[in-house]
Amino acid sequence: FIRWVDPLNTTMFRLLTISTLCTFLLACASQAPAPETPAQENSETTAVEQAKAADVPEKAIPADSVYPLLVAEFALRRREYDVALETYIEQSHILADPGVRSHATHLAQFMQQEDEALEAVQLWVQVEPDSVEANNTLATLLTRQGRSVEALPHLAMVGRSGAEAKYPILLNGFRQLDTAQKSKLVAGVNSLSSEFPTDTQLLITQALIHEELGQSDLALEKIQMVFEQEPYQNQAVLLEAKLLVDRGAKKPFKRMEESLEVDPDDNRLRLQYARLLTRSDMDAAREQFELMSAKSPRDGDLLFSLALINRETGDQIAAKAYLRQLLDLEQRVDDAHYYLGRIAEEEEDLKRAVSHYMKVEDGGDFFSANNRIGRILLSANQAREYHAYIEQLRNNNPDKRAQLYALEVDLLIKFGEVEAGMAIINRSLEEYPNSTALRYTRSMLGEQLNDLGLMESDLRIIIDQDPENATALNALGYSLANRTERYDEAHTLISRALELEPDEPAILDSMGWVLFRQGNYEKALTYLSRAYVSFPDPEVAAHLGEVLWASGDTEAAMEIWANALNKSPEHKVLVETIKRLGITTLGVSD
Repeated sequence: FIRWVDPLNTTMFRLLTISTLCTFLLACASQAPAPETPAQENSETTAVEQAKAADVPEKAIPADSVYPLLVAEFALRRREYDVALETYIEQSHILADPGVRSHATHLAQFMQQEDEALEAVQLWVQVEPDSVEANNTLATLLTRQGRSVEALPHLAMVGRSGAEAKYPILLNGFRQLDTAQKSKLVAGVNSLSSEFPTDTQLLITQALIHEELGQSDLALEKIQMVFEQEPYQNQAVLLEAKLLVDRGAKKPFKRMEESLEVDPDDNRLRLQYARLLTRSDMDAAREQFELMSAKSPRDGDLLFSLALINRETGDQIAAKAYLRQLLDLEQRVDDAHYYLGRIAEEEEDLKRAVSHYMKVEDGGDFFSANNRIGRILLSANQAREYHAYIEQLRNNNPDKRAQLYALEVDLLIKFGEVEAGMAIINRSLEEYPNSTALRYTRSMLGEQLNDLGLMESDLRIIIDQDPENATALNALGYSLANRTERYDEAHTLISRALELEPDEPAILDSMGWVLFRQGNYEKALTYLSRAYVSFPDPEVAAHLGEVLWASGDTEAAMEIWANALNKSPEHKVLVETIKRLGITTLGVSD
């Protein structure tokens, strides 16, 4: 809905030209008020003079705004967009003029300054409440901030004007809305649907809401209403396929395949079809990606998808070929090197793997690549080479320096070099004393070294700086419950963390554990069971099993432990718990 426009394009982005402003300035400076014209003279006014008079704006630009607008115009021509935007926003507050406010909005959009765009478009809507573009833009920006309830009336205005309103954007961030906001949004959408019962965008929005609420039957009913008007409406076709896949239907893609037969060049739908197929039929997915790639052989995203699919199906030769094509095309270079490294590592060509990983310079795989480099070098007893490499990497990437310290420490701990890790983390905190992540890492390392004083000190510093840091509150509370007898203090800390994140499994586990330590077995089981259902982690299993064991339900405890051991037979906390309780029938003994 939002167009990023070029502010130098005179047809799309123009407030007042320099010549217009200059003419206005000269007119103000040189012209005295004209004397009144007798009525008989008015009758003799020529058509040209009448046209000129009609061109004169009814409301002149205030003198105080002329110079700032000139400054903004010159700033645009010099591409000093920050200066221009600041001026236009300022003048938008001063001048209740739709032209100024719309241009301020467009410039902010072009610069991708969404806060400023939102400020400007709100002012624009005030003076042009019936503008479709202004209301559409405002609705879109509000939904991006999770303010869908506020966006709804603006989209409704767009729909009532006769323009197409993309109501599904209202569901951006739907899961993050509280219950009251969800109810208000759903009620608003339903009310509009009653007003416009055949609006396909509203029907799709209702279907998406039903899907979010787990009401697949109702969602499919709304989709069928869309198909009655548009048999192959793309959004509805895609949503129907997704719902049918989730329900395990025998032919979930029937309508999607029909749609592609009707319009075989609909690459957007074909791409979604291929992505859905990756969940159940990799060979079929590969066929679809190959069809699209044949039409667009230089499309790096399609080549990358084909590389991943072939790797998933075990065809490493084809995967490598596609990844090398990406390198030749200089597209998705970091991704290509990362996966070529993964393939080389799986083929035990570790030298080649490291070479590829070292060429991952940015992107989402940067830290993963360097984590794998560290694992390879440390496993090969090349600690000196690793430390030299990671230090050089930090020097070459100052913006990632703190994170690379944390990465090095984490690897050292995993390889049993705890004291070396402590030396590195101490050094890093000298450089970055305000880094919460580094301080948290050191607190956990302190606990491993049984330095509970250091652990508590670091966590207390984090909590003092950020009293709502649920992670730190939970970590300190759990450590106190697990390693000391300061149970009441631990309970207070964990309770505060749970208030901040009431559904976080790790915090639920901590609450269950401190309640157990306090002797409240029944309540402990409630929290631990919730944690285990959400996150069946072996440590949660260890805790839940121990409380069940202490409560006398030994059969349930052993079942929980057996399932956890099946998945994680060497998990430290799980194995230690079973040993401590003297249980040998699960295959764990001294």
